[in-house]
Amino acid sequence: MAVAYHASELRIPVFVIMSTSTSPARVKMCREYGAMVISYGTTAKDSQMHARRLAQENGYLYLEEEDSAVYLSGLGTVGLEMYEQVPKLDAVIFPAGGHCGLLAGSAAALKHLNPHISVIGVESESFPVLQQSLKAGHPAEDQACSNHHFYGDVSGLCFGSNSLQLTGKLVDKVVAVREEDILVSMLRLLEYERATVDAEGAIGLAALVAGKLPELKGKRVAIVICSGNVELHLLQQCIARALTLDNRVCRFSLVLSDCPGDISKLLEILAREEARVLDIKQERMFVTSELFTVEVTCTVETRDKMHTAQLRNALLERYPTAAWTER
Repeated sequence: MAVAYHASELRIPVFVIMSTSTSPARVKMCREYGAMVISYGTTAKDSQMHARRLAQENGYLYLEEEDSAVYLSGLGTVGLEMYEQVPKLDAVIFPAGGHCGLLAGSAAALKHLNPHISVIGVESESFPVLQQSLKAGHPAEDQACSNHHFYGDVSGLCFGSNSLQLTGKLVDKVVAVREEDILVSMLRLLEYERATVDAEGAIGLAALVAGKLPELKGKRVAIVICSGNVELHLLQQCIARALTLDNRVCRFSLVLSDCPGDISKLLEILAREEARVLDIKQERMFVTSELFTVEVTCTVETRDKMHTAQLRNALLERYPTAAWTER
């Protein structure tokens, strides 16, 4: 998108090659900037190979050299800005994965300005490509993650030799986090900072949410929140899942006699406990209990984990056989 924007400002024709899995919103924005967008391949690697081929065949300039010194220097300006804006930093947390240029370039800038600043990279436990590469001593690629819809750029192609060398020499620590921690971090950023981010944008905060960096407690820490490329339907799914993981949406089932007023008594308990009913279903045909009974399944929203426990105790007191769906 940056290439499309600056090309339009300079009135230079530009082709942008994107994979077929690219968000429609990103494709639309590039086209609105005036770029000629070509969809090719199912992965970023397929698109890059096609872009190089088009450049060679037509004599175009190919811009996306993500391991070049110029590219890494440009990304390193993030480190420069953080150093200027936040004095006396103890540590900076960056997303790792993909081409890792942001981590490598910013680490070079920060360590040059202050070698005592701790630079930390965070990647997903599902795709620990950086840790694998550092251990092997050469860039590695996890084929299983190259087209993961949720992780996007974090799970893309691995970095080049320049990025790997900078990361190995300058990054103090690399940690991996679970998908659950990333989802909860996306929710925290949306609620507290009003920031809509994708997995890459939230993965740095996830390291703190998961308790992966206890040594940073009480220190001055900055987290890079760098990406908001998340589709609306995916964001909705992420929020719903995060609320469940955060013990703020729960589901339970219980069997009631199929008599007038029994469900209203259940709803009275939910109202008294200030639980918000999101969904309620009744099953009569396939219940395995006594005749003239109904199985009721409720999905409710609570304030927090303590409120959920309070609601559970209140329901079990009235309905001892109530069954809760564990997250």
